[in-house]
Amino acid sequence: MVVDLDGREVAVFRVDGEFLALANYCVHQGGPVCEGRLSGTLAEAPDGTLSYDHEGGVVACPWHGWEFDVRTGEALADPNYRQPTYDVVVEAGAVYVEA
Repeated sequence: MVVDLDGREVAVFRVDGEFLALANYCVHQGGPVCEGRLSGTLAEAPDGTLSYDHEGGVVACPWHGWEFDVRTGEALADPNYRQPTYDVVVEAGAVYVEA
């Protein structure tokens, strides 16, 4: 779900029962990152084999496919890029994003 937080678009995800919030403005080129697919990604082991990892914890920007860890905001291809993340609090069944 994408919500307005003091004039900023923020997406709230539920991953493995945990609520996470991420800015909906891709740090790569400004795309609506949170409108992309939420899935996992391929990971390479030291021996060169590939495996599917981070199921449901990676969002890919629909503009250029940049992938971000929804827990940390870190870009998988370049950790120098990071999506802003926000704390989420659940109280009495209501979900709140802290600015």
